[in-house]
Amino acid sequence: MASRLFSLAKSFLNPKFPNPRSFSTSFLITKIPKKHKPKRPKPDSPRTRSVTPDSNKIPHFESLLARDAKYRFLTKTKEFLSKQPEQILRLDDAGKLYRELGFPRGRKVTKFISRYPLLFTSYRHSDNKIWLGFTDFMDQLLLEERSIMEAMEEDRVTRIRKLLMMSKNKRIPLSKIYHKRLIFGIPEDFRDKIGKYPDYFRLVVEDDGKQILELVNWDPSLAVSALEKEFLVNEDKVKKAFKFPVKYGKDLRLEENDVKKLNLLNTLPLVSPYSDGWKLDSWSLEAEKYRVGIIHEFLSLTLEKRALIHHIVEFKEEFSLTRQTYEMLKRQPWTFYLAGTEMNWAVFLKDGYDENGNLIDKDPLLVFNEKLYKFAQMQEEEEEEEEISGFREKLRGD
Repeated sequence: MASRLFSLAKSFLNPKFPNPRSFSTSFLITKIPKKHKPKRPKPDSPRTRSVTPDSNKIPHFESLLARDAKYRFLTKTKEFLSKQPEQILRLDDAGKLYRELGFPRGRKVTKFISRYPLLFTSYRHSDNKIWLGFTDFMDQLLLEERSIMEAMEEDRVTRIRKLLMMSKNKRIPLSKIYHKRLIFGIPEDFRDKIGKYPDYFRLVVEDDGKQILELVNWDPSLAVSALEKEFLVNEDKVKKAFKFPVKYGKDLRLEENDVKKLNLLNTLPLVSPYSDGWKLDSWSLEAEKYRVGIIHEFLSLTLEKRALIHHIVEFKEEFSLTRQTYEMLKRQPWTFYLAGTEMNWAVFLKDGYDENGNLIDKDPLLVFNEKLYKFAQMQEEEEEEEEISGFREKLRGD
């Protein structure tokens, strides 16, 4: 009896626990939160490799590309919806149009819609389907944008005329102008307005059905580049804007001042983009001057004095550009700034901006876009009700 009591007491004093090796810890959360994980370095490739070394980057230019990426969904969805019947789109269809609407493949479009509650809305229609459309406030903004477009029509016509005058045969496929119209501020319906200007344009349909826009009359007053105008105002500035170094043998033993004078003689005069420079030997120095002038004038015609490389390459044939465009622009760092990655880079016209990175000549459409971005940042209408109400009253007054 005593032994039984001793054994029972021992079991209470020394309870048996499971073997630690057989103990399961599957219920414990051991996964490190994503925000605390160390970021893996991006693989070195043309998709990620910058065209400009970090030490030479100009922050205000780089920030403009970051802003473009931030508002890609807003700008592309605004453009796409504006062209739809009644400016609405089924949400099921919107989820499949990631390229057209500007959101990454595999992501939910509703996540991006929710970022802009003042501009986009979704609702259930009588067909029991959910649709995407503009808010009433966005409709008011679009009316303002349309009035700006109408007021700037003459300016846009002039830009198209100058593009045609620069082109090799004074003709450009209509589709190319349409696809790149946004960088020039050209409206969506410009194709319908070509007939209003028979003294400027002629629309030709080729055998394959391609529509070509041709120049009707040459206007000498428009055949003056932005660079030539600047030369008349500030000759020294233009002289320093470009450098076309002369290759010479070391046996000449030229002093530094002599080298500068020799390079200056070789730099000026530049070849006008409105000349027949395309007839020059494509590998000659004069031909390079001509192509540099073409890109300078092309950028000066854009609203933001910048363009992605594919915008420029789109007109490669019309402007007699070569595959060496990237290397050519890198040789002119005093005038052009290259930003982005090797796969998708942009070129900025430096003299279009002041020292703080602000555009010197800001088009009214760009002022509107900046206001649109400001409203895009607002998450709740109540937070900015006073400012929005004031904007609405202004629209009614106009």
